[in-house]
Amino acid sequence: MKRTIDVFLCIVLASLALSARGQVLPAATQQEPRVTAGAFGSMFQPDYAGNGIAQTSPNRLYGVGAYVDVKFRRWVQIEAEGRWLRFNQYDTGKPPVGNGEDNYLIGPKIPIRTWGRATPYGKFLVGIGSANFLNGHATAVAYGGGLDYRLSKHFVLRAFDFEYQSWFLNPTLYPYGGSVGIGYKIF
Repeated sequence: MKRTIDVFLCIVLASLALSARGQVLPAATQQEPRVTAGAFGSMFQPDYAGNGIAQTSPNRLYGVGAYVDVKFRRWVQIEAEGRWLRFNQYDTGKPPVGNGEDNYLIGPKIPIRTWGRATPYGKFLVGIGSANFLNGHATAVAYGGGLDYRLSKHFVLRAFDFEYQSWFLNPTLYPYGGSVGIGYKIF
């Protein structure tokens, strides 16, 4: 009887040893980068109303844009975006006409935490801004954040995205605004 119990215990221990794993994924595997590309619509309050004076514009600017997010790791993400604000320009009546703005920015994006399908994030972007009223381009810095909501395996809703920008010229401009859009996870 003792021999039967010993054999049974050896079989049970051997089967447990074969199926036991210390980790779900091997430690040497690496998460592949994920790339999401999307488009959005924006509404911005420019900080220029005409005549070379930085002041609140009587009209908000509307426009479209595109973004690309590259996620290397949980805390290592890069976002690049371009925005073209061309609709509802304030007509100054003198050349250059209008106060439309474009900007091209890139920088780190930091996800705060994921709750179900929603992921709030913060971002800090640097790039260039150009406008009808400028002679050339200005260095632009944007601070912002928003909320991405995963709709499916490949589609992400950018529920809202807010940016406060600083354009370094004389005088410094501080446009701000928000965007809403949708993205597609390429891989």
